[in-house]
Order: sequence, then structure tokens, then C-alpha cells
Amino acid sequence: MKWLNFTRLHPSTFILLGIPGMEFAHFWIAFPFCFIYVLVLLGNLLILLIVKMEVSLHDPMHFFLCMLAVTDLTLPSSFVPKMLAHFWFQSRAILFEVCLLQMFFIHSFTAIESGVLVAMAFDRYVAICFPLRYVSILTHSTIGKVMFLVAIRAVFLTMPIPLLLVQQTFCEYNIIAHSYCEHMAVVKLVCGDATTNAYYGFVVALMGAGTDLVLIALSYFLILRSVLRLPTNEARFKSFCTCGSHLCAILLFYVPALFSFIAHRFGHHVALHIHIVLANSYLLLPPLLNPLIYGVKTQQIRKRVRIMFCRKKV
Repeated sequence: MKWLNFTRLHPSTFILLGIPGMEFAHFWIAFPFCFIYVLVLLGNLLILLIVKMEVSLHDPMHFFLCMLAVTDLTLPSSFVPKMLAHFWFQSRAILFEVCLLQMFFIHSFTAIESGVLVAMAFDRYVAICFPLRYVSILTHSTIGKVMFLVAIRAVFLTMPIPLLLVQQTFCEYNIIAHSYCEHMAVVKLVCGDATTNAYYGFVVALMGAGTDLVLIALSYFLILRSVLRLPTNEARFKSFCTCGSHLCAILLFYVPALFSFIAHRFGHHVALHIHIVLANSYLLLPPLLNPLIYGVKTQQIRKRVRIMFCRKKV
């Protein structure tokens, strides 16, 4: 393949700074990050286990929830272990290839999470607007195709990011002012014109999260229109409750992402450590809180958790 035959100058390793300006506190900052990561693993594994055990949860909504849980397990695992090694053991170096791989995983699984939230919004739309056709529309085959399309779209959107960076020439300065290989933080190390890389990152955000937000807003507009036509307040309230957990998950994912995106590209006067804390919270908070949100809002999950813990006590 001739298109792979290029010679570019890039460092063999990058050096991650972690949270610049807070190096003195890295050792202690790692403890809450580690605690959050453990809770992420336990919470999402528990969701997967409960859905597998509880036959009444084998429906489209909870299949999408399982895909969300798998994404929430993989996304933090792509950067938190390396970050903890840096903060606790001063393992700051990361190979160039590993850095690009980490970048690919972070951005692709972020895109997958966004796509799953769109799929869940469509699920709520069908459940409320076409309740009698719910099972016939969202068949196992349809769910499988939706999940496949979400994953393929994420890969195709994200793959050019590391490929474009591989073709760039980097300066001798190989220090990344971040706690992981964030795309724009690496682009800043490029010598020469990196406009294509920066613009493509913007295009990915626009085509990914931007398009997904429009689709989610459209789904909930149609849901709201359908709910307001229901004859009784009780029916309206019940319909809104079925969407409550998903709306919380949407806000939890997109609000920190929006703040991080704006701060990184336009907040030039915002302190660097604020940028990085926002970026970390955007990747860690949804995986941490999604199991709690769906666990609290889903009666079958609450019931199964109580049964599991009561057995352990006995």
C-alpha cells in the first residue's frame, strides 16, 4: 500500500505532564481518581450482571443500556491506569504509537457513547409513540444492526485522527500538557501547518456529537408532542418518568463535553489545570453516574441489587 510509505519525523515517546501546575498534588489526586475508577468498574459490571440474570430486563432498552455499560467500562480503562501509573510511580513516558492508540480509543468510545444515547432516545420514542408496535419494530436483529452502525460510525469518524497525526512532522519538544493523549494537546506539538488536524477534530465533534444532539432533540420533541396528547395527567406523568433516567444520562454526558470543548478551543484565558480537570470529568463522570441513574430509576434493577446484597448478609 503506497499510501503508507511515508517518512515523517516524530518522537519515539511523549512525556505526559498530568495536571500542569498541580504536580505537587499528583500523588494525592490519584486516590480519588482510583476510587472513581473502581466504582466505575463495579457499577457497570453490576449492571451487565443484573441484566443478564433478570429475564424481565431482556428488552431493547436494557440491551442498549448494556452497550452503554460496556462503553463506560472501556472508555476510562483506556487512560486511567496510565494516569495512575504517572501520578503514583512517575511513569510519565508513553510510546508514540501507544499515544495514538489511546487517542483513538478515547475518541472512538466517546463517539460510541454518544451514538448509544441516540439509540436510547429512539427506543423511548418508539416505546411512547408506538407502544403496540414496540416489540415488532425493535427486534433483536434491528438492535444488532443499530449497535453495529454505532460502532462502525465511531471507527470511521475517529480513525483519520491518528492517521493524520502520523503523517505530520513533530518538533523536538515532546511534552504533552495533559494527563492523557488528548487530540488537540498532541496537535500543538506539530511543527508546521496542523490546520487539517485541527479542522478535522472540529468536524468530528460536529458530525458526531452535534448530529446526535439534533437527533436526540428531534426524538424528544416528538415524544413531548405525543405525551401532551395523552388524556390524563397520570398517563403523562408515567410517560415522562420512563424518559427521566435517559434525560439525566444525556445531560450528564453532553454538558461536561460542551464545557470541555468550548474551554479547550475558545477559553484561552482559562487556567490549563481547569481545562484538564474538565476533560477528565467529561470522561469519568458519565461512566460513574450512569449505573446509579439507571439503578435508581429501574425497579427491577433495584430489586435485584437488594436480593443480591441480602443473600450476602445471610
